[in-house]
Amino acid sequence: MLLEIAHGEASPCSLAFGQYACAQSAWLQDLQDDFLISLYSCLTPKPVSAMDPEYSILFFSKYDAKKLVAALTVFSQQFSHVPLSLEWNMIFINGLWEKMLQVPDIDSPSILSQWVHEGLQPFLLKPEAFACLHAKNVLCETFQMIVAALNGIYSDLPVEEQRNLYTGIKYYLIQDGSNQKCYSAADPGLNSTAWFKNYLGSFLEHATIGDLQLFGDEPTLQKFARNPVNIQMVSNLTLLRETAVYYTSLLTSGPGFPLSSLPDRFVCYLSPLAVSNLSRDDALSLAQRISKNCPLNLTHRGVTRERVPFSLTTEQLQVASSLVRKFEHFPPAILRALRQAAVGLSISDIENGISGKDLEASISALGEVRGWNAEQSSAIINKLLSSGYQILDGQSLAKLGSLVAGFNSSTLRRLSPEVILEAIKLPEFVQQMATLPSALKMIFVEKISSSVSHPVELVKYIPDALASYIPKSLLVFGEEKPNIQDLNSKMWTREQAAVFFNDVIKTEPDFSRLSQSVLQGFTCAAANETEAERFQELAKVMKKKNVKLGEDQLSCLVKMVTLHGIPKDLDSYPKDLLLFLSPSDYAATGSCRQYFANIGKANLDVLQRESSQRKQLLVEALACLKIPGTQVDEENAEVLGRLVCDLGGEYIRSSGGNLLKQLSQCESFLPNQEEAIRSVISSGNTTFGPPVMWSAFTLNELSGLIPVFDHSILQKIPKNALSLWLKNFAHDSPLSREQLGTVVEELLPTRHKRADGCPPSKKITEMVLNDDLMPIYYTPEELHACLKNVSLENHLSQILTYPFSIQQLAVLKRYLDETYPDGYPESLLQKLGPLTAFITPEDVSKWNITSADMLAVLLKNEPLDDQASAIIKRYVGLGNALNATALNTIGTKYVCLLNAAELNMIDSNSLKLASLNPSACSEVTKDILYAKAKRAFSDQHYLPAYYELIEPYLGGAPGVDLRSLSKDNVNMKVSTLATLKRDSLLNLTLSEVQGLLGMNLRDLEKWQNKSPIREWVQMQKQSELDKLHIGLTGGTQEGYMNIVTPKFQSPSSASLGTVAMTLHLLPTLLISFLMMLVLS
Repeated sequence: MLLEIAHGEASPCSLAFGQYACAQSAWLQDLQDDFLISLYSCLTPKPVSAMDPEYSILFFSKYDAKKLVAALTVFSQQFSHVPLSLEWNMIFINGLWEKMLQVPDIDSPSILSQWVHEGLQPFLLKPEAFACLHAKNVLCETFQMIVAALNGIYSDLPVEEQRNLYTGIKYYLIQDGSNQKCYSAADPGLNSTAWFKNYLGSFLEHATIGDLQLFGDEPTLQKFARNPVNIQMVSNLTLLRETAVYYTSLLTSGPGFPLSSLPDRFVCYLSPLAVSNLSRDDALSLAQRISKNCPLNLTHRGVTRERVPFSLTTEQLQVASSLVRKFEHFPPAILRALRQAAVGLSISDIENGISGKDLEASISALGEVRGWNAEQSSAIINKLLSSGYQILDGQSLAKLGSLVAGFNSSTLRRLSPEVILEAIKLPEFVQQMATLPSALKMIFVEKISSSVSHPVELVKYIPDALASYIPKSLLVFGEEKPNIQDLNSKMWTREQAAVFFNDVIKTEPDFSRLSQSVLQGFTCAAANETEAERFQELAKVMKKKNVKLGEDQLSCLVKMVTLHGIPKDLDSYPKDLLLFLSPSDYAATGSCRQYFANIGKANLDVLQRESSQRKQLLVEALACLKIPGTQVDEENAEVLGRLVCDLGGEYIRSSGGNLLKQLSQCESFLPNQEEAIRSVISSGNTTFGPPVMWSAFTLNELSGLIPVFDHSILQKIPKNALSLWLKNFAHDSPLSREQLGTVVEELLPTRHKRADGCPPSKKITEMVLNDDLMPIYYTPEELHACLKNVSLENHLSQILTYPFSIQQLAVLKRYLDETYPDGYPESLLQKLGPLTAFITPEDVSKWNITSADMLAVLLKNEPLDDQASAIIKRYVGLGNALNATALNTIGTKYVCLLNAAELNMIDSNSLKLASLNPSACSEVTKDILYAKAKRAFSDQHYLPAYYELIEPYLGGAPGVDLRSLSKDNVNMKVSTLATLKRDSLLNLTLSEVQGLLGMNLRDLEKWQNKSPIREWVQMQKQSELDKLHIGLTGGTQEGYMNIVTPKFQSPSSASLGTVAMTLHLLPTLLISFLMMLVLS
């Protein structure tokens, strides 16, 4: 049989593993080189027997070494196509290892490397395989050679394989419980401090701080870190950010390590303490190294950063401040030498340490600095202008570089459009646009748009960072032909792209040339004018470009895609489309399991969480996966993906820790889900173990669930783990500052003693103010006592980024009230941040809100409605205009707070340049804004894009205007129909509503029980509704009339037509009632 298998005449699965092991050695040599992979494929579905480890040793011992290496080479090349089995991996490793030990010269690095590369590597990808090496008592010297061999192929491995191998290496190094495995200062064979190089190599890129602390105590780790061989290796690696910070602290903490010996890569991770004792010359030298080697927005393995462009970490800002404090005066030579470190200049330094002449001479150097805060750049610009600096042309504006963010709106408005148009043609100036405040971006757009005559020119000249700020009304091309290349090169909002989408698809024959940003503007109106075949092509391009669409867009898309039947290649269309289909619709494409695997990866938030559609998806998914009871295993959890977020508390409890990975990605939870998550976590029966055993790295993995943890869980987590997580991970977590404040509360004493004064050990020093863990050092009472006689003027912006608890923030607000009893100065208003939650209308009444810039700063903090209303009223009360900049600042979030007097102050031209949606506002607000919007867009009324412009304001439209729109093929969304004025809607005929909705008519059935659509349906004849064939019920039956009770608001706003119709129907109703009495 074996010879038949060797000659391909029988299947390798014909014999059991034991039969191969017992075969004659000579017969095995006849097997082909690809036999091993065939054998492995036969064995993996079978259960492992107690004899298989011994069979493995016997089997591989009979193989000729060269023949085996050739077979393993083929296996290594093809193993990615074979599902690996942990059990059989361990069996094969067992035999291969024993065979390897018999190979002559196996101690030679080259021979061992060949065996690792071409033999063992596929089997080592399961981390547990390293337990086999540990069980075989593999010596540290041998293991070191294995790591060296794996290190040789490190750069060729996918990241996931690197991570798996690192996990196995770590497993071997910590398995016996010793935290200094393979190191002993007293053993000549194990006393090398080049430990990181010897036992981790490039795999150190995947090590966390917690991992390093498992490998040795801090004094030992410091010896390792300072070893020249390790330093040389690490200087060429990209460590996890927190690991890089920790490694740098190991190098620089304690005496004996000069910063001049620090690798260039690590100057980016220095702490303020490490640079505190430098001389001026050393400070300048270090500043230059930092500028050269620390590009902003560094990306690190395993870290997702969502900071604003050019943002700096707290540590980087603190180091810059420490370097700057070495100097009292800043002549041009010093400022040029400081380069990026000049970002550490305080307001006092700018105002008192630099003369106007020196400042002007240093513009080029300061304009290249990234990360200025608003107060710094404003102080520099104001000093420059007051010293006589003139902006006469684009060059003199562009020369300011990053300092341009310091302009206020009024100064920028005074510049001529020609100056700005000249400046934006300079690439070095365009780079600065991304860092500008929104208010300034809007003014730049206004200036540029006023100097060009057509939208095509505007799109061509506008810098990328400003494109999303162009008002929709300025993107109506009309008779012009849009330049597709220019449109593709910009990032648009979905609303902007919708305005010109119709023009684009008429102009561009090849949809694949359209950018993701342009395609997201897909509209039903444009789709309705596209041929079916072209539309299928458009939808498939959206899949390839990973275009994200909203619910209404997808609802329209699915209607068009399925217009002539369900396609058999649904996988060629956007995944989110499947949310509007069923497993049976997908049957021609794939199985229901495949369908729900795609649903799990789709953007489930497109559907409202409590919608019947979303609930039905979950029910069908559980049925498809045949999940018994309420227990979901890990494999099914992977398939469910985002649908796990909708599982009830009973499923979470029953499934233990199987769902935690998916749950940590959920946006929010219902109360019963939160309770279940806490129950699972508290039990400790998860892969993460009980909270009392957690590390900072565990918290990082579970960061999405931290807001769910209550006091009973948080108090069990080791305090040092919480502190380390706050310091090294919190800034990259999805948690808000308020949620981080909850963690801080757990690190404070449970009983707050009344502070008679500030304890000497808790005096607030410069070092404390620069420490982002400052909140955990003070109870609220201590903070209040210790803030006395301390000036926070230069540190308030910085410390308000720290995760203070609510009680601590209240203390800081009290401190400001005591310091500024007559009202906060303008410079302070820009820094309030989270303290905005504590302001009162009385506070606001003392503020000097004199510009749209200041209004933008205050509303950016997202105050509550009553606070925002007070801020807006104060702004208007001081005589400021509600211009386009102010309206965009107020935005949809706060527009409903404006009263009639304030609304009537708005000029139609300003509204034309604003982006508002008052559909959720009162009828008075909608009426006023609709009238103004209609005037604002009147010159575009004849264009298809008019509907996209006017749609947000239609809640105030009278019936006559809606009738006019019903003839324009607008394809109104039913959600928009539901926000129309009640009397306007009730006076529309069935054919008029049909004309408004167009392709979206079928969606009316889902909304028929919601007011005012319900009342409109009741007023239609049921026989006419039936002709639509969309399932509408509740209309008037023949011979009967439904009376719709009008909502009488006032004589001016109630619909007299509705009242008259109701009264007119009373006789008919009375006759019907009398006839029924007679017949009965």
